[in-house]
Amino acid sequence: QVDLVESGGGSVQAGGSLRLSCAADGDTFSQGCMGWFRRAPGREREGVAMIGNDAITNYADSVKGRFIISQDNAKKIVYLDMNSLQPEDTAMYYCAARRAPYGSGAYCYDSTGVTYYSWGQGTQVTVSS
Repeated sequence: QVDLVESGGGSVQAGGSLRLSCAADGDTFSQGCMGWFRRAPGREREGVAMIGNDAITNYADSVKGRFIISQDNAKKIVYLDMNSLQPEDTAMYYCAARRAPYGSGAYCYDSTGVTYYSWGQGTQVTVSS
């Protein structure tokens, strides 16, 4: 059983854009928090952006103003629009889900993903200079 499936990764030049998609099954999508995380070679996993069912969003400082997380509730898809990509954004990107504390997306942020328990297989993003 696969709960989350990511797509949309690829290779772009610095300054370019990509859109990642995460398709979730109904039970996973309804848990409350959906997030995007990334892991670059030799680095720890990093929280990138999270969104609650109430559409409240959270972002890592490193991507604020460049990345946008959104969701299509009817299709049960979470998107990550990545703009002004830089080589340091190169990483494997993962989609994840968990329950929302107190039912609010305001509590979905997790800088490492340790509280998230449903994970996709990941999609590679490579940004060249």
